[in-house]
Formats: sequence, C-alpha cells, structure tokens
Amino acid sequence: MIVEFIDAHREEHGVEPICEQLQVAPSTYYAAKTRRPSARSVTDAATTAVIEKVHAENFGVYGARKIHAQLHRQGHQVARCTVQRLMRTAGLQGLSRAKGPRTTVPGSGPDLRPDLVERAFTATGPDQLWVADITYCRTFAGWVYAAFVIDVYSRRVVGWQLSKSLRTDLALDALEMGIWTRRRVGRDVGGLIHHSDKGVQYVAVRYTQRLAEAGAVASVGSTGDSYDNALAEAFNSLFKAELVRNRGPWRSIDELEIAVAEYIDWFNHRRLHGEIGLIPPAEHEDDFYRHNPAATTVAASVPSLH
Repeated sequence: MIVEFIDAHREEHGVEPICEQLQVAPSTYYAAKTRRPSARSVTDAATTAVIEKVHAENFGVYGARKIHAQLHRQGHQVARCTVQRLMRTAGLQGLSRAKGPRTTVPGSGPDLRPDLVERAFTATGPDQLWVADITYCRTFAGWVYAAFVIDVYSRRVVGWQLSKSLRTDLALDALEMGIWTRRRVGRDVGGLIHHSDKGVQYVAVRYTQRLAEAGAVASVGSTGDSYDNALAEAFNSLFKAELVRNRGPWRSIDELEIAVAEYIDWFNHRRLHGEIGLIPPAEHEDDFYRHNPAATTVAASVPSLH
C-alpha cells in the first residue's frame, strides 16, 4: 500500500519528501520496487483476472459462493476463502434484492380453484409443477409489466412476456410460450399443476380454458399472501435485482424486451442455482432425462406461436 501511494504521488512531490513524511527510508521503497513479485502475488493476479471475467460474464451478480462454483466448473481449483479475499480486494460483490409495489389485483367473484401446492414448492421432475406471476419494471416511457412461468423442479423460465398493461393477454402469452417451449421438444405438459396467486389475469376465462386444453390443473394460493406463491416471488426478486436495477435505467419496453430475452437465456442455460446444486436449469433437466430415458414425451409436431 505504501509503495502504491508513493507511486501515485511521486511525480508531484518526489520520492524522498514523501518517504520522510511517511517515516519510511527511501531505500526501502526502492528495494520494494526492484524486488521480484512473490509467487502468491502472481497467482493472485491471474486468479483475480479470471474472477473478474466470470463476474462480468454473469451480469455482475455473483457473490463468492457462485464465483467459486463457476471457477471449479471451468477447472480452476481455488479455495473459496481465496475467492472471497480476492473479490474483496478487487471490490467485487454479489447483488442484494429489494421489494416494490403490488401487481396482484384480485379477481371479482368466487375463486373455486383449489390450493394444490400449500406452499410445498417441490417436484421430482420437470413439468410436474409450474408457478406463474407478474411483476413490474419502470422505464422512461412508463411502467412495463412482466409475466413469467417457471418450472419448479429445474427453476427454468419456460415462458415470459412483457406488456404496457396488466391485461389477461400478458399472462396468457407467457403461458402459451411455456406450452410451446415444452411441446417443441416433445415434452408432455398434460397433468402438470399450474399454480398462481389470486390475480384477475389468472382467473380469466380464457386463461383457465387454455390450461384445461393443455391438460393442466389450475391451483391458486388459498390465503392470498406472498408465501402462497413464494417461488415465483423469489424469481421476481432475482429478476428485479439482477437485471432491472442492475442494468437500468430503461428507456422503453423495446429496450427492456431485448435485455429480458438475453437475461432469460443466461438464467436458463448458464446461471448457477443454489437450489439445484449450483448448476443451470437446462443442465438440471438434461441430467433428469439422461437418468430417466422413459420419461413421457409427446409427438414433437407443434404449431408456431403465431
């Protein structure tokens, strides 16, 4: 630190005057300048460069745990405490989450859909349980709303859509993408449980009819608080922290839509998820089908989304 300080100010004040003020012998400074870097400092510099690259490639959101896991996936055998130390020195850290306004508007009339989940967000394979929710994003042109459908087993976002309004089509388009995504690769979505909150978009006739056509069973949180759809709420929190606030501000829905497409691709195929063993959702699903080759599929003849 002393050598760095002297280097930063030597042109203005000179080495000897600075050393005098710091009560350091000039010979000590010159010896440190000519000393060969230690093996540890060389290794630290190389490892820090790799850490900075991994951090930047993952939206700048990874903390030490996920940086450490990603380094090991890439063949870099380094201790987690070393990662923590080097990240601290380099000023790198993960992101924290925060909350914002409400997007759930209860539907009118009685909701007869049962709560088939009862806050137990677990599944033994893909397409057994999907959760759906809507969140909001601020742009210079006004509010933008985002609907997501997530597979509970893998944490994969199977469907999503953005809109300038909280219309039924917003949620329905995200559901259609989820159904299309799965059927496109020959997966059967019949029999899956689709869980949501009490939002009016999810109780709409067109939405419930589409679930029935796909062979899915509708489920809704019974008590109407955030814990009833906790997994979807957790994704929204990540999405807001890792993309909306981290990469904003946003000029328009068009700019945000491009960014969301890039984020979902990263989230599904490269982001490490602690809940599934620090691997990406797509890899978790591939592992499942590799170990369960007899898992049900349907014919992969799927019409276009449009």
